[in-house]
Amino acid sequence: MSVPKEIELKLEVPPANVPRLGKIPRLRALKTPAKSATEISVYFDTKNRRLRKKGLMLRVRRVGDRYVQTIKSAGHSDLFERDEWESEIDGAMPDLRLAQGTALEPLLSRKFCRQLKPIFETRVRRKTYPLSNGDSDIALTLDKGKIDTGDRSKPLCEIELELKRGHEAELFEVARELTHAVAGQLALKSKSERGYELLEGSEAAPVKAAPIDLSRGTSTRDAFKAIGLACLKQVIDNVPALLAGEPEGVHQMRVGLRRLRAAISLFADILQDPQTAAFKEELKWLTGELGPARELEVLVTRVIAPVKRRHSRLQGISSLSRDLTQQRAAARARAGCGTVGAVSCTDARDCWLAGSGAVEETARRPRPRLW
Repeated sequence: MSVPKEIELKLEVPPANVPRLGKIPRLRALKTPAKSATEISVYFDTKNRRLRKKGLMLRVRRVGDRYVQTIKSAGHSDLFERDEWESEIDGAMPDLRLAQGTALEPLLSRKFCRQLKPIFETRVRRKTYPLSNGDSDIALTLDKGKIDTGDRSKPLCEIELELKRGHEAELFEVARELTHAVAGQLALKSKSERGYELLEGSEAAPVKAAPIDLSRGTSTRDAFKAIGLACLKQVIDNVPALLAGEPEGVHQMRVGLRRLRAAISLFADILQDPQTAAFKEELKWLTGELGPARELEVLVTRVIAPVKRRHSRLQGISSLSRDLTQQRAAARARAGCGTVGAVSCTDARDCWLAGSGAVEETARRPRPRLW
């Protein structure tokens, strides 16, 4: 039996821009009105976060008088596709008998079941719009609410696009339209990932490259797709660290960009399409925007600071240190302003990676325009 799949794309949206949704032609043309509901989702794990370490998620969602248990697995390298098992249950606590035959089954020892507990929840007001064009069906949902750990909370405003039927490229076509209309930003982190970060206080922590799982029978096309998307995730996941002025965030974003450029060169034989050249050009531009911030960081911390400590009376060293520190601050600000819009919006880049280049070329736009 094939494992049920969830193919989904998320966009973070400024709350003030939500009313613009009603002006989008695709939504204005809908004959079926949007459905609204209040949803409370409780996420479960053990004290040592065993589910998270295994790439699993377990939640119970209450909608009205109904409770739905969901198990998800992120055991592969596709950012937009996860294994998913849903079951309606009788109450607010997980029914682990229904976890048989899922990715959670190997963990179902008595000890594990005793240790399982609620760790955070989300409360959202959800509006769902059914989109259909004959070739595909997409559920567009708008979630407004918050993530709550009990000690801390964080507002939530995002759009989810879930492919019910059709081709992945249609998701990105809708996402592009939404991005331009409501200034949406591509979100590669699920609500559960953001909840864990809130628990740990690691929302702005730098993110290093994650391992990539390539099985022996993986095709060349799928291998590039997995590697490219992993690099893209490293770049986008470091946006919060970049905005927080975290120097390592700048470094890790540049690492992700270099890895992606290297992957494009390595797989050049299968990327013979017009978008690849444009994509490489813009990756080079983005890397250049980050360069001064990283170079000045290294110069100030590894060269100037040690000299200043050892030779504090050296004429001009304090003035030089002050000038370079100011230049570093300006370079960080430029890196944030010049790149966040580029790496956060969804456009041809995601279609290109999702299809390994097998999509139509899209129009060019003024910078910031990486995609």
